[in-house]
Formats: sequence, structure tokens, C-alpha cells
Amino acid sequence: MSLRILVTGGAGFLGSHLCDRLIAGGHDVLCLDNFFTGRKSNIEHLLGNPRFELIRHDVIDPFKFEVDQIYNLACPASPPHYQYNPIKTIKTSVMGAINCLGLAKRTKARVFQASTSEVYGDPNIHPQTEDYWGNVNPIGRRSCYDEGKRCAETLFFDYHRENKVDIRVVRIFNTYGPRMHPNDGRVVSNFIVQALRGEDITIYGDGSQTRSFCYVDDLIEGFLRLMNQELTVGPVNIGNPGEFTMLELAKLVLEIVGGSSKIVHLPLPSDDPKQRRPDITLAKKYLGWEPTVPLVEGLRRTVEYFRKEIQAG
Repeated sequence: MSLRILVTGGAGFLGSHLCDRLIAGGHDVLCLDNFFTGRKSNIEHLLGNPRFELIRHDVIDPFKFEVDQIYNLACPASPPHYQYNPIKTIKTSVMGAINCLGLAKRTKARVFQASTSEVYGDPNIHPQTEDYWGNVNPIGRRSCYDEGKRCAETLFFDYHRENKVDIRVVRIFNTYGPRMHPNDGRVVSNFIVQALRGEDITIYGDGSQTRSFCYVDDLIEGFLRLMNQELTVGPVNIGNPGEFTMLELAKLVLEIVGGSSKIVHLPLPSDDPKQRRPDITLAKKYLGWEPTVPLVEGLRRTVEYFRKEIQAG
């Protein structure tokens, strides 16, 4: 069945991949983006498609459409971008959620919230399960994003309980792949771009802190499965439970890229989590989902993308 689907943040890294999958599935897609971090080049190939419509709009401002489903992905997601204008970041999370939920309430659309593993803060339990409430600093440099996303989850569940709005909530763990912003300050894009340019690879701290990296195609598959099932509204962790230290990741990138880059260490930023790994028991149980793309393979595809970007740029 063909649906009319709104994707906020649809020109971003994840949003553009989601638009691709929805169009391929035969749906009509309204892509809403203010291009703060989204890029037209991410969705350029869709602009001539009659099923695709691009609308330049900020989710902070109200909007009205007739739709069957809403995916709310609008929000800068990397520390340099969300700390650039922290007030705007928290407004995007909170007011964007309110506007999406209001639209869902009016149209009876199912609405999907792209939340984040950042709701767990610097976790005291490992790996993180969905029933863990988190360890978050409410007044730190990262709080505009962490607390904005936590508040958005609160809004989603209150609208669900009070107004019977049909919600789905995902908690995204570190994701990487083609169309990442080269300057987004995230570790995968940082390491790859530095290695391709022959610069030193910068690791914050001693490199023992861990992250789990999920390839974008796996993540989008998880989105679609969560959105289109009836067993749970979430929250559901979607991420790769394979855990790597920053040092291991840097060495792997150097191996794939080649060249003569050296690894250098810089001081650790404040509130940087020491470890992050999803427990994906619920995703396996309710969605039959687990990641399929190994880190080496995903990194090769991502390096290839950035190589072309840098050559073109």
C-alpha cells in the first residue's frame, strides 16, 4: 500500500537514506528541511522524482500536511553542530516534537521519533538497556542535545497516553556511512577525512573509550521495521553491539586508507561518555532485527564516498 510520508530532516545524513528507502518502497515522500546541517546534494538525485517533494521549512515553526506517517529526524546530531547554537538545538528537539505530535494527532498519522543513545548520558550500566534512565548532566555543554531528546521522548509518551497518538520511538547509537557531513566532528568522519588528507589522526584522551558503530543501511532497516510493526511503541535501541575503542577504530581506518598519518592524542572534552554499547534484545525480539554489515566493510564504503567528496571538493 502506497503511503504519504513526511520526513523532517529529510536532507540530512540519515533522512536522505530514509527518503531513498521510502521512495523505493513506492511511497510518496514529503522531505522537510531547513538546511542547517542537511545538504541538497544528499537528495539531489530525488528532485526529479514525482513521488518526492522537497519543502524548505524549520520544524520550530508550525506546519500542516495531510500524511499517513511522520518520521521526525530534524535535529543537528554532532557535537560541533548542536553546540554551535544550543538554544536552537533544544528548540528543534522540543518544539519540533510538539509540531510533529500535533500534526499526528490531527491527521491520525503514526509518528516516529528519532531519539538517541545520548539519553543514557555517561552510563553507569553497560551495555545500555531501554529501561535504564540514564546519567545525564542537565547543565553541561552537551545538555542542549541530550536533554532536548529526553524531553522529546517525554512529549511522545505523554501524547500517546493522553491523546492516544500512535507513536514509535527509536534510540539511535553511533551510525556512519556515505553522506555523513565531512565536518560533522564525529569520530568516523574525522578519522577518515584526516587519513585521506594525510593529516594526523586526533584521538581525544588515551583512546580507550569505546563506541559501537552501525552502518547506515542497517539502521534504516531498523527504522522501517519499528515503524511498521504493532508489538511495541518503543523505545527500542537500534545500533551495533560490536564495541571498539577509539584506538582500534583509528588503526582500522589507517589500514583501509593507507598513507602516513600518525595518531596524536588531545585532551578529552567534558561529559564525553567513556563507553557506549546498545543492548539490542528488544530489537531482535520485536523487529527480528540485527546489524548485518561488518565494520570493515562499512568503513570501506564510507572511505570510498569521502574519497570522491574530497576529490570533487
